Formats: sequence, C-alpha cells, structure tokens
Amino acid sequence: MKKFVNDVESLLAESLQGMAAAHGDLLALHLDPLYVTRKVLSKSKVALISGGGAGHEPLHCGLIGKGMLDAACPGQVFTSPTPDQMMAAAAAVDSGKGVLFIVKNYAGDIMNFQMAAEMMQTPCATVLVNDDVAVERSTHGTGRRGVAGTLIVEKLVGAAAEFGASLDQCKVLGDRVNSRTASMGVAFTSCTVPAAGRATFDIADNEMEFGVGIHGEPGRRRGPVRPAQELVDELMAAILGDLKPKAGSQVLLHVNGFGGTPLIELYLLYHNAAQLLEKQGIKVVRSLVGNYTTALEMAGASLTVTLMDDEMTSLWDAPVHTAALRW
Repeated sequence: MKKFVNDVESLLAESLQGMAAAHGDLLALHLDPLYVTRKVLSKSKVALISGGGAGHEPLHCGLIGKGMLDAACPGQVFTSPTPDQMMAAAAAVDSGKGVLFIVKNYAGDIMNFQMAAEMMQTPCATVLVNDDVAVERSTHGTGRRGVAGTLIVEKLVGAAAEFGASLDQCKVLGDRVNSRTASMGVAFTSCTVPAAGRATFDIADNEMEFGVGIHGEPGRRRGPVRPAQELVDELMAAILGDLKPKAGSQVLLHVNGFGGTPLIELYLLYHNAAQLLEKQGIKVVRSLVGNYTTALEMAGASLTVTLMDDEMTSLWDAPVHTAALRW
C-alpha cells in the first residue's frame, strides 16, 4: 500500500485538521465527538446536516458553507458516523428552524441517523438519497444506494434553506430532487482502504466493473474495457430508462470522477453523454464535471442526470461558497 499516512488510526482526524486549517474562513472542526460545521453559523434557517464514511471527499465536509450544508459528520473510511456525532452537530447548528438530515441509502447511515433523530428534542426530518440505478429502488433503507446524486440534493435544498424555506418545504424539495435524479458508474480499478492495506477487489488491466458503488466494491458485472462511447451509451440507457424523460425535457448532467480519473477523460464522457441527450431531444441546461463523490483513488466515473424544472434551475444558480464549490 502506497499512501500518505502517518498512522491509519489518526488519518481521518489529521486530514480534517488540515482541511479546517486550509479553509479556516469556512469551516470549524470539532474533535470530540468528530464533526465539522460552518465557521459562521446562520441565526435563522433550517440546518442541513449530512455525513457518512470518509473517503468520498469532497463529499461531505467540502460541501459545508453558504448555500449548502451547515454541518457534516464523517466516520472512518467507508464507515458510518455514530449517533452522538449527529446529535452534537445538530445541537451546534440548530437555529430554531429545525434540522434536515440528508442521508445516503446505506444501512449503517440510515440506522445511526435515525437513532439520532429519535433522541433529538428539536424538530427534524430526513431526505434519503437513493439515486443509483445499478440496483433496485427502495424507500425502506435497502436497495438503491445513494451516490453522486447526493451532491445535487445538497446543493438544491441548501439553496432553498438559505432563502428561508421551512423544514417541511426543504424535506419535500429534497425528496422531489431525489426522485428526479438517477446515477450509474463504472470503474477500471478498486481502491485501497488504509485499514485493509490492499485493494478491495482484484481486476485485470483489460477488465472493468460496471455498476459500481462508491466504496470500491464490485459492480453489477465484470467485462472487457470498451470505448468510452459504448460505456456512456449503456450507462445513459439505464439512467434514462429509470427517469423516462420526454423530448423537450431539461436536465442537469453531472459527470463525477471516483478519485483516480483525470479531467481529460471526464470531459470526454460529458461530451459523449451530452451528444446522446441532444439526439434524443433532451436539453442540458446545467452541468457539473469533476471529482466530487469519490472512492479514495478508484479509477472510474459515474453519470448523473436530474430532470430540472424552473424552481430547481433557479436554486442551482443560487450563490454557494464552500471548499469544493464556489459560485
């Protein structure tokens, strides 16, 4: 294993201390229990909190700031945070307007966020993100995973909360964005979890995994590496088959890298996907390309499509100021 590590056990804490120091104007780090908040807290808005295992950076801590999250609770690499982290973060950022948890659809995240919600005294609600079309959709904590579409939910709901939306309105919007978002990914390698010291799975140089998640796990199937256009065609067929957009629909297209894929390749994927959408009479009105929901150093990428309406487009354009996104 070749990684920049002093000690595996202290890797997360040391990394977060570096992040907080690098973005001291935006972030405040709390070590016991471990959570990160905005440096300057809002005095009157719904508080948005997300979190999950580390290793997906900049999700979630890099998305804390104006127009997005108020706090994030990081667990160890690919390990869910604990309820005490979530309760402490909620107590720190609650301004009296309620707390909205944005949770990716993994059993550990769901269980621990639910436990925290049940023990909290302040009003709270949860948006469960399950945008991964590689597996079946479910609203009961199993099935479809929450992947890169989580960023889309956090951005749009974050803008709404910044503009004064109520807890109920933020919850309804988050569920609506999730229902209009679909993602799917492909990878050429796995990744190495520092505590494990070796790749999660082995794969030949001429092979790829189709339908991977964001934890370096194997996908739906394995096959030979194919041209980018063929991969995009298959990913988009699954995504559009789920969303069923009509000709004339407007969409956001997000090409997300898993950490080990250069931008030259991500922009190629965007080109191929945007051309495919254009041929089907679907207009790309907003875009995002880059490594935002990663799996450590995994080489691969995912495509995400969100069916946009006027409200969502306006919210996407709202100002945001975080370590990972600024406009």
